Amino acid sequence: MKVPLLDLKSQYKTIKNDVLKVVEEIFESQYFILGPRVEALEKEIAGYCRTHYAVGVSSGTDALLISLMAADIGHQAGVITTPYTFFATAGAIVRTGARPVFVDIDPDTYNISPECIDRVIADMSEEERAGIKAIMPVHLYGQCADMQSILKIAKKYNLIVIEDAAQAIGAEHNVMRAGAMGDFGCFSFFPSKNLGAFGDGGIVTTNSKALCDKLRILRGHGGSPKYYHKVIGGNFRLDALQAAIVSIKLSHLDNWTKARQENARKYREFFADAGLEDIIKLPLEKENRHIYNQFVISLKEKRDELRLFLNDAKIGTEIYYPVPLHLQECLSYLNYKKDDFPAAEYAASHTLALPIYPELSDDQQGYVVEKIKELVTL
Repeated sequence: MKVPLLDLKSQYKTIKNDVLKVVEEIFESQYFILGPRVEALEKEIAGYCRTHYAVGVSSGTDALLISLMAADIGHQAGVITTPYTFFATAGAIVRTGARPVFVDIDPDTYNISPECIDRVIADMSEEERAGIKAIMPVHLYGQCADMQSILKIAKKYNLIVIEDAAQAIGAEHNVMRAGAMGDFGCFSFFPSKNLGAFGDGGIVTTNSKALCDKLRILRGHGGSPKYYHKVIGGNFRLDALQAAIVSIKLSHLDNWTKARQENARKYREFFADAGLEDIIKLPLEKENRHIYNQFVISLKEKRDELRLFLNDAKIGTEIYYPVPLHLQECLSYLNYKKDDFPAAEYAASHTLALPIYPELSDDQQGYVVEKIKELVTL
């Protein structure tokens, strides 16, 4: 049996007619960049995320970058974030001239630890503390970080909060949606995301009109009005085709999320029936709405061996993320070293993502768990 990590072709079959219709309409209009399609999506995403505003941009990475720019995070400013995330989180910080300040993660949720944030800031000198300008929590794998605690810390030290919600559209913390709690919420429409485009795309949410206006100016090279530049921005514009496709998918998102949540529940039953609960650590549902962008298990041993075994059985898996950011070669100038963040390093070497897409069948899930049991109980 073949079980891919993600099956976008099955998803496409359910929306194909709508997609082809809107693509033809856009081709006929010849209106490709920004415009009414993007404006409509911005209103829809703002409504879905329960924020006042949303600004469509060119990618999830650019959503982070433009938010940092709008917050005036510049040369040598410190931005606290997690070392256990996709590279774009730290990469965007560095591209503004700022400096990532890593803190460890919660070993159960894999999200940034508020206790570690508080401890790191408390241990700083007054001068070091003055250089910290923002916190960038990541809502990893579709579950929100502990934003209530993070926002308290941010208020205490007067810090900007930029939510990296690339994997978490629709996730909730204390009934607040991802992207609605910080100063900015940054989302990705990369095709593999729960809400994916047919190429790159992203969006920034905010509850501030002033920040929204600034984001809109920055995404068009800082021109306002056109050809008049008081600030330097970038080419961060979302195109109409991607906006239209995301808009079509948005109407299906809650149903797809329910299917992912149901698949997560079934996995728990399959693992329990297989007697693997003491061998395989399953995702912890700490928050009230986990959207399962990924379903990530943890093993004390045999992780890499299991991945190869599952690959031979035609089961798709992925390792998110094999090298934590503080150990990446290009960030060695930050002078972090091995064992600085033990929870992040453990997760990097012991976790494995399994298929969790909405169209996954019971037979496929059963086969995945059966094959895992076959290896780990040897």
